[in-house]
Amino acid sequence: MAPARTSAKRQHVVDTAYALFKRDGFHATGIDRIIAEADIAKMTMYRNFPSKDELIVAVLDHRARRFERQLDRLATAAATPGQKIATILDWHERWFRSADFHGCLFAHALAEFGDPAHPVFKAVARQKNGLRSRMQAILEQTLPPERAEGAAAALLMLIEGATLLAQMGEADAAIGNARRAAAAIIAGAWGRQ
Repeated sequence: MAPARTSAKRQHVVDTAYALFKRDGFHATGIDRIIAEADIAKMTMYRNFPSKDELIVAVLDHRARRFERQLDRLATAAATPGQKIATILDWHERWFRSADFHGCLFAHALAEFGDPAHPVFKAVARQKNGLRSRMQAILEQTLPPERAEGAAAALLMLIEGATLLAQMGEADAAIGNARRAAAAIIAGAWGRQ
């Protein structure tokens, strides 16, 4: 099989598994179901993903890269650190209101794979730490590193909580409160200079 064709098949499996995992969960979605939904041979599945854990990590890494690209595009339109943080909240607001919002895939993965040594747990940690690092780098444009670090950690906790509230059907309150709290966190970090 040609490399481009292998890559396309691999991506098709990732996309199919992503839709199933997002809707039904990781443990509840079996490999046979993914194979059937993707309409591929078992050999194709195992050639690309020798284990289900590898497939789950590939799905999470794909989702993380897509999120990062989306945030990169939004950040180019924002000039100040405060505006760049606001674009992250803008992204979350659109996501909370989207028809296929089912909560955070990474949080769901963490709930199903709680062992810190597990590769799925590590994939979740990479994504969450990546978002925190992104916000810290944004804030370090105008804040000392230790203040930026603390504010970024608080903003990550805020976003995670807002996502849970949105999943509970409270998207309007979640994003409104998140915006006010984020402004207070940032103002507080700047005010201590």
